Amino acid sequence: MDISDATMQTVADYDRAKELKAFDDMKAGVKGLVDAGVVNTPRIFIRPHEEFAEELTIHWTKLQVPDIDLDGIRDNNEDIVDQVRAASQTWGFFQFINRGVPLNLIQEMIEGVHKFNEQDVEVKKQFYTREPTRNVRFNSNFDLYHSRTASWRIRWLFLLQVPKVEVNEVPEVCRDTIMEYIREVTKLGEFCLKYFQWLYD
Repeated sequence: MDISDATMQTVADYDRAKELKAFDDMKAGVKGLVDAGVVNTPRIFIRPHEEFAEELTIHWTKLQVPDIDLDGIRDNNEDIVDQVRAASQTWGFFQFINRGVPLNLIQEMIEGVHKFNEQDVEVKKQFYTREPTRNVRFNSNFDLYHSRTASWRIRWLFLLQVPKVEVNEVPEVCRDTIMEYIREVTKLGEFCLKYFQWLYD
């Protein structure tokens, strides 16, 4: 079945499982649909009306995720550790700011992803996978076969645990930038593990 023809099906002959597989077998993600000239949103991406009705009954509250500023951490370790402890106990999560990863590198990462996505689909297919043993994975929707509705997104996943990401696993068009970003994020992770062990002292 061609995913591009899926929106023309009637309710009676709609087969969600086949449409999901057809989309996944393209190995091109949602951008692949656009590049293929699809003008109607495939039904796997359309949320049921009852979900919207349910959301209308929810009263959303503006919440501010706790920010923890790592600027000058070496001069004020205990205060930052206290902030992490408080945020973890009260919220269960937090976000770092001024975390040491250069802003120009973050911008280069964004540009690198754009460059990858603009490549020929046959090049991108080499990296499209759901294989859990791969350290680098490019695909669309990590929960594609389990969620009620597919999300209009693509994603890259880099596993930074051992074994480490190898250079040849990363697309050549953005390889240097990604490997540098991985090094910076790894340093940040090691730094945090070292200093935040005080949380358990």
